[in-house]
Amino acid sequence: MGRIVSSNQSPETVSNDEEMTPETAAPARASIADRHAGARIRERRVMLGLSQQQLAQLIGVTYQQAHKYERGLNRISAGRLYEIALVLNVPVSWFFEGLDSDVPPAELSHRQRMCLELARNFAAIDNHKHQEALSQMARALAAQSNGESSG
Repeated sequence: MGRIVSSNQSPETVSNDEEMTPETAAPARASIADRHAGARIRERRVMLGLSQQQLAQLIGVTYQQAHKYERGLNRISAGRLYEIALVLNVPVSWFFEGLDSDVPPAELSHRQRMCLELARNFAAIDNHKHQEALSQMARALAAQSNGESSG
């Protein structure tokens, strides 16, 4: 990808993390879409139980760069977003779901945060039998709750 470099800046000093625009020859600012995609990356990463460091290693960037992607501080190239989608096992379009909505994205509720934490902790359990036992316990508790609410 070609970069526009100002006369006082050598090509070597242009960071790979910055995209230059022809109009201003300044780093492109992250947009609403970048922040939305970053939030979706974080949501999926947490759902899978991955740390930012693990995600960074899987996509070949530094921890700091992964953090900037998630915060929407740096723009994500199409190629990088494709790599992230492969690692997180979602289609690229998943990162943009809900972007068209005129309603700003709501903060996660306490229940949603608990569900994400549960998913992260479940994914961190190495023992398959322990995962199965936890899954069975959750089913039993849900069935008990459903029985109490209908009775």
